Amino acid sequence: MSTHETRIETDSLGEVRVPAGALYGAQTMRAVRNFRVSGLRPWRAFIWSMAMIKRSAAEVHRDLGLLDPERADAIARAAEEVAEGKWDAEFVVDPFQAGAGTSHNMNANEVIANRATVLLGGRLGEYRVRPNDHVNMGQSTNDTIPTAIRLGCLWRLDELLAAVRALADSLEAKAREFDGVVKSGRTHLQDAVPVRLGQEFGAYAKAVDRDADRIEQAAEGLRRLGIGGTATGTGLNAHPEYHARMVKRLAERTGLRLEESDDLFESMQSMADAAHFSGALRTLALTLIRIANDFRLLASGPATGLDEIRLPAVQPGSSIMPGKVNPVLAEMLDMAMFHVIGCDTTVALAAQAGQLELNVMMPVIAHDLFESMQVVIGSVRMFDENCVRGLRANREKAEEWLARNAIVVTALNPLIGYAAGAALVKEALAANRTIRDLAAERARSGALRHRDEDRPVSPEEIEAALGDLRRLTEGGIVG
Repeated sequence: MSTHETRIETDSLGEVRVPAGALYGAQTMRAVRNFRVSGLRPWRAFIWSMAMIKRSAAEVHRDLGLLDPERADAIARAAEEVAEGKWDAEFVVDPFQAGAGTSHNMNANEVIANRATVLLGGRLGEYRVRPNDHVNMGQSTNDTIPTAIRLGCLWRLDELLAAVRALADSLEAKAREFDGVVKSGRTHLQDAVPVRLGQEFGAYAKAVDRDADRIEQAAEGLRRLGIGGTATGTGLNAHPEYHARMVKRLAERTGLRLEESDDLFESMQSMADAAHFSGALRTLALTLIRIANDFRLLASGPATGLDEIRLPAVQPGSSIMPGKVNPVLAEMLDMAMFHVIGCDTTVALAAQAGQLELNVMMPVIAHDLFESMQVVIGSVRMFDENCVRGLRANREKAEEWLARNAIVVTALNPLIGYAAGAALVKEALAANRTIRDLAAERARSGALRHRDEDRPVSPEEIEAALGDLRRLTEGGIVG
């Protein structure tokens, strides 16, 4: 069959020429022509979710006696093929469209109807199984699309959480590995009291793990399904048992834990659950940007930067500067997370743009949520596998910086007081000497006086406070 051959289909507006071999039909073809915007197509999560809805609806309507078994079984078989990814190329409508996702819904209806017709021995466009009357029975775009958004997010939730928690585990493993590396703490990008490199990495691990908890909690709201609300939440044209049966059947088909909506009108009007979930992804993105930027700082140099950690060298860093290696995985993670934040901004703006009984911006909410999940899963995996697991501590450089850090004088505050400590810092920096050596010298000469007692501070007291810098990372009053 020539790729230029067409067949003629009709819809309520008239005749439309459709590619002869396409499973989609007239309404999809109109949408393709009307919305030549981005070249983007629906994410696999969306296609899978729509297929699950259509299959479950056919089976529920068969069981209720509203759809004959032959058509219902054909729809179920066609929808299962769609769910398996066999017909992904037939889902061709740009996510930037109108009508709350009617074009997406009709794309699914037409593909499944045509495939079911072929399975029953018919030809494309014959519609022994009709898109609206059979595949879309008891449904509206207005309840199928929000249900698909929820199902698609839940479908990939375990995969998302596994990637994020694996990163947390890798960071925690590095925290244990680096626990013996005592280094200069930094606040305001200035020298601060000592910390252990393991403490820094332990904090990274905890932050990521807590973000995973936030995502998991936010996903709970997505389990409430509004399928059966049909056009406005009233359930018009749906069997009274349809909503409950659909939620049960979808749970059985998908293996997901799902719940009936306690208010179908709210489920139609509000995209707050989707926005809440997107917001949890944004929070993770903020955490990961911070960690990636810390990696870039800690690995800076190596000759003229901090150089306290060494990231795996995964590719040459410059087309003109030989030997240069850049923190490319951290840079990638930054850009990926910027994109996630952009998607969340879109979701937030779209979520507040609903009016009265419906949010017509659902197509872009669906697309950007699924895109965020894909970008998080992919970027976090790469950052974990290709960067975190292979990074090394540069103990020598960390200890070198710490030795030059005058702010360890803070440990002397209980002995000599804040003002005397500040004077020591000023003198040490001017003379390019360490606080430990300078304070010991002043103690030997009797020049350092105790803060609370009328006596000089001894060299032994200075050594007790500054002789073991690891003790300064363990809290309490030293000396």
